Parts: sequence; structure tokens; C-alpha cells
Amino acid sequence: MSRRTSHAYRPLSLKRRAWLTLGAVVLGGGGVVTYAVASPSGDHAEGQAKRPPKVFDLTLKGAGSGKAELPQTDTKEFSLLGVDWTGHNRLNGTAQVRARSVKTGEWSAWHDLDLNTDPLGDSAERAASPSESEPMWVGPSDGVQVQIVRKNGTTSSDLPKGLTVRLVDPGVVTEAETKAEPAAYVAGTVSETSASPTDSVSPTDSTSAAPTDSTSASPSDSTSAAPTDSTSASPSDSAGSPSASTSASPSASAPTTPPARPSTVPRPPIVSRAGWGADESRSPDPSEYNADVKAVFVHHTDDGAYTCDQSAALVRGIYVYHTSPKPNEDAWNDIGYNFLVDKCGTIFEGRKGGVDQPVLGAHTYGWNRESAGIAVLGDYTTAGASNAALSSVARIAAWKLGQYGVDPASTVSLKAGATQTNYFGKSFTAGTSYTFNRISAHRDGFNTVCPGGSLYAQVPTIRAWAAGPVQGLKTTTVDGAGLSGSTYYTKGAITVHWTATTPSSLIKNFQLLVDGKTAATTSGTATSAGTTVALGSHTVAVRAVHQSGKTATTASLNVMAETTAPTFTTAPKLTLRSGTVNTTAVPVTLGWKATDDKALRNVKLLAPTAATYGATTTSASSTAKSGVATTWSMGAYDYAGNSRTSSAAFTPMILQESSATRSGSWTTRSSTSYLGGKSYSSASKNASLTWTFTGRSVSWVVSRASSSGQAYVYVDGVKAATVDLKSSATLYRQAIWYRSWSTSAKHTIKIVVVGTSGRPTITTDGLIYIK
Repeated sequence: MSRRTSHAYRPLSLKRRAWLTLGAVVLGGGGVVTYAVASPSGDHAEGQAKRPPKVFDLTLKGAGSGKAELPQTDTKEFSLLGVDWTGHNRLNGTAQVRARSVKTGEWSAWHDLDLNTDPLGDSAERAASPSESEPMWVGPSDGVQVQIVRKNGTTSSDLPKGLTVRLVDPGVVTEAETKAEPAAYVAGTVSETSASPTDSVSPTDSTSAAPTDSTSASPSDSTSAAPTDSTSASPSDSAGSPSASTSASPSASAPTTPPARPSTVPRPPIVSRAGWGADESRSPDPSEYNADVKAVFVHHTDDGAYTCDQSAALVRGIYVYHTSPKPNEDAWNDIGYNFLVDKCGTIFEGRKGGVDQPVLGAHTYGWNRESAGIAVLGDYTTAGASNAALSSVARIAAWKLGQYGVDPASTVSLKAGATQTNYFGKSFTAGTSYTFNRISAHRDGFNTVCPGGSLYAQVPTIRAWAAGPVQGLKTTTVDGAGLSGSTYYTKGAITVHWTATTPSSLIKNFQLLVDGKTAATTSGTATSAGTTVALGSHTVAVRAVHQSGKTATTASLNVMAETTAPTFTTAPKLTLRSGTVNTTAVPVTLGWKATDDKALRNVKLLAPTAATYGATTTSASSTAKSGVATTWSMGAYDYAGNSRTSSAAFTPMILQESSATRSGSWTTRSSTSYLGGKSYSSASKNASLTWTFTGRSVSWVVSRASSSGQAYVYVDGVKAATVDLKSSATLYRQAIWYRSWSTSAKHTIKIVVVGTSGRPTITTDGLIYIK
């Protein structure tokens, strides 16, 4: 929050006023003051033409015991406000405001105002100077309410004397703002000050409220009052008091602008004062310069919600708020911060004098003589600032400190310009030196909540980003390579991806390292880089170069480049298996074996269907159509991306029972449940069926039931198995027995009925073989 310097004010010789029709209401309950709303002015042109900023001081009469009256006037739309009151006494509670939106007509939630609690000098000056709040952005509004809330949550009826609400319309002064919606008008008591000395304001037709109704409470009617001639503020920090004599500062005479110093890091983009619409006639005093910038203090402006296209107006509103005269007090001569940053990361030039100069600011009481102040627009008491804002604060802090060869991660000894304590209760004595981080927060040097608890917790991040090296750097993925264990395998060309938590705007470049040498260099915005490595084993890493020159390097990755393809030590082969058989789906097993000299990744079935299998898998169940030659094609792949394919064709054939040589008694049965619609059945012991075929795999297809018996199976004249066909459920077309060979050859299968006692029957569908 901005603080005043010995040159932070100047008397204004001209104050223009417009006395219009308006009204004020004191709501039920203690101490709530409402400024009512009037209709939009008929003389306001359509469109968003350029217009200068305006300030409206709404002064309450008879404040106290919960009753306040306000003469009737009108004022234009406002977007920023603050309060002040007579006497340097603390409020009996917290000052809260809420505003009514021009766009929606709805009241906002109540917002606490950040009070300016900096010392103002000796006791006599305190008695003569009003207390005040920092300004708060509320967006285009047409009504305001003020209340004082005690610690127990109740509203106070004891409103301070001379309570004044300052409303600021930041106007439309830049080309980018001319597309905004036109301003409306509101009601309240007004002392209107144009931001431009040449902007005349005419009285309205309405004179129902006499000017004397409000002028009695507003010393801004007179410009004859001179500032108090006092030099009680410490010479080492004249930024503490608005009432310190101008003669106490060397800037009273025309100062010599020091030459701009180069910085060790790049200068970030900065919106100039002209860019955000500063009316330099409001700040006629010459700039004052420090010897250097030893530290940077981070602040927040404690504003309400804003959009980034309103940021310039918000900065201008703060400027106009502080450079307009207040009741019983002269205006500040400039904005207090050296720089301001919005939530989208836009950096604005603050106090005039040159962004590349060590301009004396008015931001951190007691420490302004050796530092610069950076404020983040917004309120960060409960929510942190965006990464975009933090990044820009880090960039501008690093640039300013870099002008003096300062490492933002270091500490520094600063000499106190005032005797005081900070937010944490640490005491400082004027003239004594104390150790600070080069990038500190307002509350580190003064007893204030600024920059808010959430932003304060982010100051170490700002410091780390500003100082370097790049934080959170790690590799994520490697394209063109496969990871097996701790090694990436590639045929040569790889693309390495990485992430980092330090914003790219603070990174000079990234370097892709192969065996410790730079193989590729990219910009600081890049997230990947590619290269081709030679055959063999390598280490690969990513190095990030911070804008400060400090480097950070990821852990090395092991990369093996190789071009040897896998091999099939066993080509794909098809064998029969158990299962239910039909003419379009014969149960089969596909078998294979593949190896690689480095690391086999997987094996894929390419045809007749697609499937992927692990490197150690050597078989899979499938089905095949009978009577059709089908090619089974497979590919073996290693982690480097090398591959090899192997194919073989197989034809499952069905031999019906009628094609067998019969011995003994067999009966023909017909049913759609049988393979081919028919089957042979026999209960005669030693009855047999014999098939001869040429192939490499065979299976016997039968029916099974609770009354089914047993059969012997002979292969090439040798008994191979006794098969029991009994089943609790009736099943048809079951391949219950199978046999395979390594090569195709002529074989004979003979089925013999055992004649099992009590269940002698055997029912067979036939035989299937693969050729």
C-alpha cells in the first residue's frame, strides 16, 4: 500500500465543484451510511468518448451515535473509493464498504478497507491530519454504503467525525478504453475535482442544495492552507510523512537524473505512465532518487475484483485518489509504488522518474531510501496471486536488483529510517541497520497485513523465480524411445520432453545434453527438444539456463541406440485345443516364440485379427474357420522400435463320422445339435471308428451327457488315452481330446467303445485336423 513522502503532496490551486441534486439515507442499525442513486444523466453522450478522471469527496455531517446526514447532490459513476476522517485516531472497529454495480444494479458483498496506519509525524501533526484508508477498486458503480464493524461482528454507532468517502471515476483516457460502456451517474454529496486543470464543470439547473451544506465539512474548499512546516520525519527516510517540509528534501532543487544502469537480466515489458493515462500535471514536483536499489518490497493494493482490461483504469484511479486533495490535507504528489502488476502479469510504471532509475518511492515506511516497491493489484488476504502476477513481480524485481549486481536470493543490511515494529512484532530503531531478504514483503518492514497472508506465503516463490536457478525442472517423456527398466532404447532419433515450475519468461534457454555435451538449444518457452544419438549407450539430460545465468540440470537418462530387429525362434503355429466346435469357429491355440538382443517389448497378432501380447507370452487361445486356409501373421517389436514379422497359413478340416472305417454296431442320429446335422452312436463294447489324415494337429469331437460312457483312443496303433464322456449337463460338439505334432504327417486315429457298465453309449461327431 502506498505511503507518503516529504514530497508526496502538493497544494492544488484550483478546485472545481458541481452542486447537483442528490440525497443520502442512514439505514436502520448502527452507523450505516448509504448514498442513493439517481437516474443516468441525459447529457451523457452515447459511446465511450475520452473523458478525464474525476474525484468526488462525499462528506458526512454530524457523524456519531449512528446518525449522519448528507446534503443532496449528484456525482458521476465511480470505480474506486476510500474513506478518511478527522483526527489521527483509530476506528472503533473495521471500516467496510460495499458498492452497487452499474451493470447489474446489485450490491456487492461488504469489503474491509485497508487502513493507512503509517505514522504521520509528531502528535501535533496527528491531531491535524485525518486518518484514511487505502483506495479500493469496486468496478463501475452507482451507489455506496459505509459501516464500521466491531470485533464482535456488530456495527458501530460511533462513526468518526469528518467521515468522508472519496469516489474516483478513473475516466477514459487511452485508446484501448474508448470501447467500454458509457458512464452512468450516481447520487451523493460531492466536492468534484477534475483530473485536468482545464476541464471546466458547470453547475446544474438544480440548486436545491446550497453549497454551504457540504463546504463546511470539507477543507478542500480552500486552497490557502499550507502544509505543516515540519521536518520530524527521519532524514534517512523522508517517505513517512505527508506533512514534512519540502525543504527537507534535496529534490526541492532540480535533481540530476542519474544515468541508467544496465542490468544483469533482461528488462520485462512495462506499460509507461503515458500508457496507463497518467496526467502529469497532477505531479509537478521533480523526482527524487536514491543512491541505488538494495531491496524490493512486495505489496498488494487491497482492491476488489477487477478484469485485466480495467487494470490501466485501476492504476490511474489509485494515482488520482492520492493526488487529489483530501479534507484537512494536501494531496500526495504521485503514486507511491515504483511498479504495479495486475493478475494477468502486466507491469505498470508507478512513481515517475524513470523505470530504469532508483526512484525514491513512498511504499514501505522506514525503508524507502534503499528500496523499490512493487504492488500486485488486488486483495490477497485469503487467495494467492496468479502465476502470471508472481512471474512479473519476479521479473521486475530481478531486473531492478540486477542493475546493481544484486542476487535476489541474498540478504542485505538496510538502515531503518524510523523507529517502529513490523507485523511480527520485531522492533526497529531509526539509524540502526537490520538484515532483510533482498525481496521482502511490506509486513517484514512495517506493522501491516500487506501484502496479505496468501501473497506473503508466495514471496519465497517470487524470490526463487527471480534469483534462479530454474525450479522444478524434470524430464517427463522421451519420444522415439521405449523405456525398459531404467534404460530408454531408440533407433537413434529422440525427442525429450520436460517441465519446470519457474515461468518461461524468466528462463533464457534449455539445452539438451548428450553425454554431457550440448546437442540442441531451445528457447525458454520450449518444453521439448530433439536430437539423434549414435549407436551405443549414452546419458541424456536437460539443462535450463535462468535469465540470471544460473543453471539447473535434470537427472541423466540412460539411452541405448540400436538397430537390431527381434527374431522369431519359433514361427507362428496353430494347434487344436478343447472347446465347442462349429464350422465357423474351431477352437485353436496359436503358439510362437520371439527374442531380442537388447529388450523385447511385445508381440502382436496382425492377422487374421489384432491382438498384443507381452514379451514373455508364447501362446494364446483363438478360433479358426474350418475348410479355409488362413494366414496367421505376427510381429515382434523391441523397445527401440525395431521389428520383425513372421507368417504361416493353416487350414482346419472336419472329418465327419461317416468318413470313418466302422467296426461293430453303430447307429446314425440326426439333430441340428450335431456337427453337420448327424452323428454315430454305439453302446457295443469294442465297436470302433478309424480315420486316417495328413496333418499336424487333431481333436476328437463328441457329445457328452450323464449317460455317456468311455472310449479308448489309439494314435497310429498305440493306445494314447481313455476318455470319459460323462457330464452333468448335455453338451454337443465337444473337442474333448486333442494331439499335436511339430510337423505335418500321416496319422491314424481309432476310437474304441469301452462298454462302460450302466452307461456304455458313445456318440461321436467326427474328427478335426489341421493341415
